[in-house]
Amino acid sequence: MSRAPNLTRALVLESPVTLPDGAGGFATTWQGLGTLWAEIRAGSGRERFAALGPQGEVRLRILVRAAPVGSDARPRPDQRFREGTRIFRILAVAEADLQGRYLICTAQEETPA
Repeated sequence: MSRAPNLTRALVLESPVTLPDGAGGFATTWQGLGTLWAEIRAGSGRERFAALGPQGEVRLRILVRAAPVGSDARPRPDQRFREGTRIFRILAVAEADLQGRYLICTAQEETPA
């Protein structure tokens, strides 16, 4: 990392919880694990063909302070971040620096269901 991170956005880290739906199936809800301060940057973009024609897609790079592997504060690819009504699905997590002080989470913004 060439500059100091600007961790000014409060994101709630959420983990999926699967519960019986009462009809023999399951429903997924989301449980908040805590707030992480983050910096969000636009990453790579691409265009793909969707049902209604071309659709743009931008991957985001979300920088947060690192937490030990196995900690509830360490993001994982099956989780998501929430900022108000905005949802960011975590696709991958990697260390951002050699000292292991920060993590880069590659994410995709989703529309709430």
